[in-house]
Amino acid sequence: MFTSAKQAQLFEEASKHIPGGVNSPVRAFKGVGGTPVFIKRAKGAYLWDEDDNQYIDYVGSWGPMILGHSHPDIVKAVQQAAEDGLSYGAPTVAETTLADVICEILPSIDLIRMTNSGTEATMTAIRLARGYTGRDKIIKFEGCYHGHSDSLLVKAGSALLTLGEPTSKGVPEDFAKHTIVLPYNDIEALEKCFEKFGQEIAGVIVEPVAGNMNLVIPKEGFLQAIRRVCDQYKAVFIIDEVMTGFRVALGGAHTLYNVEPDLITLGKIIGAGLPVGAFGGKREMMQCIAPLGGVYQAGTLSGNPLAMRAGLAMFKHIRQDGFYAKLEAQLAKLLAGLQSAADEAGVAFKTQQVGAMFGLYFTDQEDLSSFEAMLKCDSEAFKQFFHGMLNRGVYLAPSAFEAGFISSMHSDKDIEKTIAAAKATFVEMKNGSLG
Repeated sequence: MFTSAKQAQLFEEASKHIPGGVNSPVRAFKGVGGTPVFIKRAKGAYLWDEDDNQYIDYVGSWGPMILGHSHPDIVKAVQQAAEDGLSYGAPTVAETTLADVICEILPSIDLIRMTNSGTEATMTAIRLARGYTGRDKIIKFEGCYHGHSDSLLVKAGSALLTLGEPTSKGVPEDFAKHTIVLPYNDIEALEKCFEKFGQEIAGVIVEPVAGNMNLVIPKEGFLQAIRRVCDQYKAVFIIDEVMTGFRVALGGAHTLYNVEPDLITLGKIIGAGLPVGAFGGKREMMQCIAPLGGVYQAGTLSGNPLAMRAGLAMFKHIRQDGFYAKLEAQLAKLLAGLQSAADEAGVAFKTQQVGAMFGLYFTDQEDLSSFEAMLKCDSEAFKQFFHGMLNRGVYLAPSAFEAGFISSMHSDKDIEKTIAAAKATFVEMKNGSLG
């Protein structure tokens, strides 16, 4: 792997006053080794680092850059909003308009509340589920990430149907004991859990397409089973669309799989990548949120005018006919080329896609539907692939457990360059010349 002297120096300087040199852990490249790339600017499908190296970007700020970076309409909207003021801590018409747009696209949402991040959205959705039901226990699924709030930084207990254990220091065991962690895509475990704890369960939260253990697709009937048991035991069904909302389809993943949640959480894509999140859902539940009800949530920057106006500009583009079909076709072309290159080199490799979201797996397993299967993939092979692609100007997520994304700005030429880089990288991997 290659690290320039300048990048190494920048990382050293950052580490003086920033823990680990980064403001979000995955950026530290711990999962792939080496020194993180410091980005100077971005435009369209490309990133440029501080050495002015150009990369084709398949991270897209972890999903929201569906129109590519620095889209002129988004930039203009933000500039105009900034001229009017950066923050008011008061209502704006743009908040109302964006709420109207989202509710029009997502009929499962009657009322919506803006937050500052996806973590805030999921944290408050869980608080709302508990406040609405008067119960404490929450079910989440192994390998799914819903932000860094205490209730959700929990791993599975020592045996099936045991309560969760903290995955982070600073999370009290008393908090974690209210979270039950089940295997993703395991309907039987879900049903048994409700049989045991059903009257204590406030809600279930799930990524409809898991994107934080690589990309894992829900098995047929899995999401419907959650809906069924939540109805049976009067628990709240929360679908976390922070990664998938307006990304895998205009209506989000829950519309692809024909399931209706009680609450939906959304992320920064609704602000075209600016810091924002949201949660929304059924009127009778959302009316429990202050000032209408007793479940408290607040934020001075919630509904920030820059994010609201950027989001409105973004929605004008993604609502156009054929937008998502083109994205899917471009991604399918990319993944077919990558698979062909791996097969030609004799490297065990597979891909999956949902809409414009994809996963890369160094494995010969047929079943890629569980967290356990993801752990069996060859993470060392991914590290080699990551650095081989980075050295050839392709920027992938620096972790074998993160999904990737394509934008509307990725051209046929970008796809061709990416496949060519992969061909060379796979050959090096097979020959053992990539260390």
